[in-house]
Parts: sequence; C-alpha cells; structure tokens
Amino acid sequence: MARKTYSRRRGGRVDAGAAWISYSDMMAALLLVFVLVLTYSVYQYFVMLQTKTAELEEKVTLLTSQDLQLTDQQTQLSAQKATLDAQQTTLNAQQAALEAKQNELAAALAAIQEQQRKLTEQEGTISAAQAALTEKETALASAQATLQDQQVKLDSATTLVQDQQALLSNQQRKLDDLVGVRTKIIRDLSSALASANLKASVDSNTGDIMLDSNVFFDVGKFDIKDSGKKLLSEFIPLYLSVLLRDEYVDYLGEIVIEGHTDTQGTYLTNLALSQDRALSVATFCLELPGLNAQQQEKLRQVLTAKGRSYSDPILTASGAVDMSASRRVEFKFRLKDSEMIDEMRAILSAGEQ
Repeated sequence: MARKTYSRRRGGRVDAGAAWISYSDMMAALLLVFVLVLTYSVYQYFVMLQTKTAELEEKVTLLTSQDLQLTDQQTQLSAQKATLDAQQTTLNAQQAALEAKQNELAAALAAIQEQQRKLTEQEGTISAAQAALTEKETALASAQATLQDQQVKLDSATTLVQDQQALLSNQQRKLDDLVGVRTKIIRDLSSALASANLKASVDSNTGDIMLDSNVFFDVGKFDIKDSGKKLLSEFIPLYLSVLLRDEYVDYLGEIVIEGHTDTQGTYLTNLALSQDRALSVATFCLELPGLNAQQQEKLRQVLTAKGRSYSDPILTASGAVDMSASRRVEFKFRLKDSEMIDEMRAILSAGEQ
C-alpha cells in the first residue's frame, strides 16, 4: 500500500514539472517574441526618427533660407517704405498746394457763378421785358387786325344795312300796296255781298268767306244740293267780278276752296269727305254757265280745292265744338307775294318791339 501511494506522488510531480517546463518554454518564446517586436519597434522608431530628423533639418534649412529671404525682403521693404514715406511727404506737400489751388479755383468759380447768376437774372429780366414787349406788340397787331376786320365788317354791315334799308323800303312799298289791295278787295267783297243780300260772312282781316255747308250738302254726303247750286250760281259770279277786276287781277295768286267737317267719325273719313265736298264745289264753279271764257281760264289757273277734315272746327263760347257751324265751305284768296307780306309783317313787328 505504501508503494502505491508513493508511486502516485512521484507521478504527480513528474506531471507538474512537465507543465512548468512547458509554461517556461512558452513564456520564453513569448519573451523572445516580445523582445523581437520591441527590437523591431525600436528599430522602426530610430529609422523614423532619423527620417523625421532629416526632414526636420531640411525644413530648418528651408526656414533658415526663407528667413534670410524674408530678412532681405524686410530690408528692401524698409528701404521702399522710406522711399514711399519720402514720396508721401512730397505728395502731402503737393496735395496741400493742390488744395490751396483748388480753394483759389473754388473761390474764383464761386465769383464766376455769382456773376453768371447776376447775368442770368439780368437776362431773365431782359427776356421778360422782351416777352412782355413782344406780347404787347402781338396784342397790338391783333388789336389792329381785329380793328381792321371789325372796320371791314362794319363797312360790310353798313353796306348791308343800307341794302336792307333799300330792300325794306321797297318791300314796305310793296307791302303797303298789297295791304292796300287786300283791304280794298275785302271792302269791295263785303259791299258786293251786302248789295246782293247773300248770306255769307267775310273775314275783315283775311277776306275769307264762310258758306254754311248745310245749304250745300246733306250730312255725310258730298253731292251739292239744289239750294247749294242756287247759292253758288249767285255767289261765284259776284265773287269773281270783284277778284278779277283790272285793278286786282294782277295781284291775285290763288283762290282756295276749303271743305270742313264736324268731329264725328275718323279723321281720314272726314278728310276724304271734306276733299270730295271741296272738289264738288270747285267742279261746279268751273262748269258754271254764267262765267265768260276769260273768267273760266283765269279760274282754272288760280283755283285750288282742299279738304281739311275736322282740323279747324268752329267752337262755341263755352269751348265745345259747334257741329253745324263746323260743317262748312270756305272761299279764300291769296295775293301774290303773300308769304313776303307775312314775313314783312313779322319783321316790322319785331322792329316795333
């Protein structure tokens, strides 16, 4: 039993020693590797150090060279600065002299500008005076031209007034003649109708003669009744005997037969009826046996028939339409230049106002 135990112990020691030997070998190997690595690192360090030292020396040399160049440049710059300072001093002196000259020029320019301002003011005054003079001359020329034009117009107006006065005098004479003729005709017509005891009214201003339509026509008809024919047979020769007298015939311009109706019915219906009635009376007058050839010829030259419908009704005193009186036939005469008479009356009336 004792041997077995001892053998086991010796076997354990042998194993432990071998382990330590292996560990020592391993540590030695690691140490060797470390030393090698350290040696390589140191070597690399020294190599790098030499390289860096060489680079540093090269840079130091370069910096020294640059420093020498910089020193040289500073020396040159100092010399240039001294030169520039001298030049600046010269320039300052020249600048001061230039400013003095500029001040003198500014003063001279101010004096010149003041003189120019005064001159401009004087020129403005002169220009204003010249403009005023030109304006006055223009106004004077215009006034003279206007005066001459007005004188020409005045002369023309004077001539025109003289011509118009002469014309007015001539027209006045004709008007007096015509008014006198119309007055005489109206007076003679009134006297002739009164002497013949014919039932007809003569307008004292115009000479218009109104005949009752009831004597001539039935209501709504245009055929002349026997009573109308009898009246016309008596009236027409008497009427023409006055208008166609030698002292009046040259003045006679127109005889108008107007037909009028009352206000019953439409305007167009009454217009046709009044025209037919006026035409019936005119036809009867032209065919009247009692007229001689000269009277018929003159009557054809001056006779006109006109229908007026109910455009000119006769009113009562209260303003209502007088139906019976509105149904009528009117004989009107117009003298030659009657429009001139109306115009002259208007002129004379305006002149009196």
